[in-house]
Amino acid sequence: MSDAHLRRERLEEALLPPVVALAIALVAGDLLILSYGEAPGAVWRLMLDGTWGNAYGIGQVLYKATTLACTGLAVAVALRAGLFNIGGEGQLAAGGFGAALAGLALPAGTPTPVAVAVCLVAAAMCGGAVGAVPGVLRARFGTHEVIVTIMTNFIVLALLNYVIAAKLHVPETLHTPPLRAGTVARIGEAIPAFHGSAANWTVVLVAAVVIATAWYLFRTRAGFELRAVGLQPTVAEYGGVPVGRTWMRALVLAGAIAAGVTGCSGVKITHVPPGQSARAAVAARGGAADGAQARARRAGARACVLRSRPVRVRAAAADDDGPGRVRRHCPRFDAAETWRAREDESSRRPQAGRARTSRSEEHTSELQSPY
Repeated sequence: MSDAHLRRERLEEALLPPVVALAIALVAGDLLILSYGEAPGAVWRLMLDGTWGNAYGIGQVLYKATTLACTGLAVAVALRAGLFNIGGEGQLAAGGFGAALAGLALPAGTPTPVAVAVCLVAAAMCGGAVGAVPGVLRARFGTHEVIVTIMTNFIVLALLNYVIAAKLHVPETLHTPPLRAGTVARIGEAIPAFHGSAANWTVVLVAAVVIATAWYLFRTRAGFELRAVGLQPTVAEYGGVPVGRTWMRALVLAGAIAAGVTGCSGVKITHVPPGQSARAAVAARGGAADGAQARARRAGARACVLRSRPVRVRAAAADDDGPGRVRRHCPRFDAAETWRAREDESSRRPQAGRARTSRSEEHTSELQSPY
């Protein structure tokens, strides 16, 4: 077999799967768009204009691609070992939590490179620890990794919700303490065209992780053993490869990749100058009452939409005792309030006035009741 033929096969192996996947996605998208009675060409054009048509859209694509690239790479590494890792959600959440704890523990004067490195290591360790759970169970007891990773997703998310709500939140607010170190600069600070976008320089770290992972899989002995176990574990075991240890190493590596860079990118960072309190930082971000009031307005709007349309939602002004109350205004509620007001007014009238009320008027009022 000639070298040209080998290069052609490798090129087809590298390009054919993504091309086929893209074609299937386009056909499925066209069918979905047509089912709503819209033109697929117009919808795809709007999508491209909103994502790649301006610098802000490109920045948002890069920001979301950071998470997708790392979690997808974590799945790919496990698949090379013959494992189906669908625990990327829990590993990512654990990594973000570890990076946040490291950022909270570091003092405000920590140099940025040192702080970022510490946060990256903390995120990778937390994600690797979550990935080690299905790895150990698969290597020691033969437990299927799909079931274990599904369960660990829910367990990790529930534990993080409890810890954040019970231990880390700032009292009387809806926020956690702000990070004082380990912040990663946004691309918009260096390139004004990306101003407002959430894209940050972890994109460069993701590219480095992708290159390093490819080198590990195809240029090292450990990567060769991992791929051999994925292709045929029995043959690899006869060749002296420890299958169970390789499975465990693959899932730990997958968890570290999913959580490392992506965990630092997913942490919501609030810059707090030295000496400023957490309460002042929360106030600088707009305060918790405004956020709660906005969420209450959205909840009120959803409640009204379920009953009738159109809907008008208005929040009363906040008084000194607390945030403003939300009043829901929709036709049925207004009619009910009007009906109750009329009943109260009629009950306060003199007895003689009520005696002169004709039965036809009472019947007309009953027909106007929303109930």
